[in-house]
Amino acid sequence: MAGGAAWAADAGRALGVVYPDLGEPFRQIFTTIIEGMEDRLGAPVAAFAVANNAVPSQVAEDIRKRDVQVLVGLGRGGMRIAAALAGELAVLVGCVVSVQESEARSFPVHTLAPDPALLLARLRRLRPAGRRVHLVYDPRLNGWLVRLAREAARAEGLELLAQEALDQPEALRAYAQLLAAADPARDAVWLPQDPTTVDDNAVLSLVLKEGWNRNITVFSSHVAHVKRGALFSFYPDNHELGRSLATSAQRLAVSPRAAVSGVLPLRQVRAAINIRTAAHLGIDVAAAQAGFDLVYPST
Repeated sequence: MAGGAAWAADAGRALGVVYPDLGEPFRQIFTTIIEGMEDRLGAPVAAFAVANNAVPSQVAEDIRKRDVQVLVGLGRGGMRIAAALAGELAVLVGCVVSVQESEARSFPVHTLAPDPALLLARLRRLRPAGRRVHLVYDPRLNGWLVRLAREAARAEGLELLAQEALDQPEALRAYAQLLAAADPARDAVWLPQDPTTVDDNAVLSLVLKEGWNRNITVFSSHVAHVKRGALFSFYPDNHELGRSLATSAQRLAVSPRAAVSGVLPLRQVRAAINIRTAAHLGIDVAAAQAGFDLVYPST
C-alpha cells in the first residue's frame, strides 16, 4: 500500500464506502454518514450502494477500478462486502447494531451500541444516589461491552451486576428475579442492544412495567425504548459518526499494521429522555432536560 502519501494527495478517492441500497429512513442515515466523511476529508468519497443479493466479487471489481486504499463498510450489507475484501484492502466497518466478536477479528467494527462510559456518567447525573446497575446480556454478542462497562462502572463508583443469558426464556427469568429483588433507591436496570436478551415484546414489556410499578430506574442503549418509557438513551449523531469514521480511515491508511481490530462502542451521540418517567422517579424534570436533544413525550 502506498501509505499516507497517496492518501494525502487525494483523500476522497482513496476512501471507498460500501453500504446497502435500502429505502428510507436508512438511505438518509447512510447519506448523512457519508456527508460527514466528506466534510472531514474535504473531498467526495467513492460510494457504492449495493443490493442485498450483490455478489461480493463483482462489487470488489468495481472497487478495485477506483483505486480505493481504505474501504468502509456501513451496515450489515456493507460489512459483508468489506469482510470479503479484508485480505487485499485496509477495511473498517461502521453502523452495525450488534456483532459477534469473532466477526471483528480482522478489522475494527464500530457499532451503534453507546459507550458504557457515556451511559453510566449520564445515569450518575440523573440518579446520583444510585449504586448498582443490573445488566442481562448474551456473552456471544456483548462480552466486549461488559468488559468496557465494568471499567466505566468503577470510574463512576457503581457496582455492575451482569448476568449472562443465552436465550430469551433465560433472560426473562433473570429480569423477573432481579426486578423482584431490586432496591428502587439504589438499583437501575440497563437494557443493552442485545437481540437475545432484549426483545421488544415480552422482555421490554416486563421490564418497563415492573420498573414503573416499583419506581426502578430503567435506561437503555436503544433510543426507541425511551419513547416506550425507559428513562434515557443515546442515539447516533450520524454526521459526527461519519467524521469519526473518516478519521479512523485516515489512520488506517497511514499505518495499516497499527490498526486495532475488534468491536468498538459509539461515542458520537445525541441524548433522549422521557420526562414522564423522570417525573415519576422524582427527578427534577426541568434540570433533567438539560443536555438532551430529544424529549418524550413530545410537547
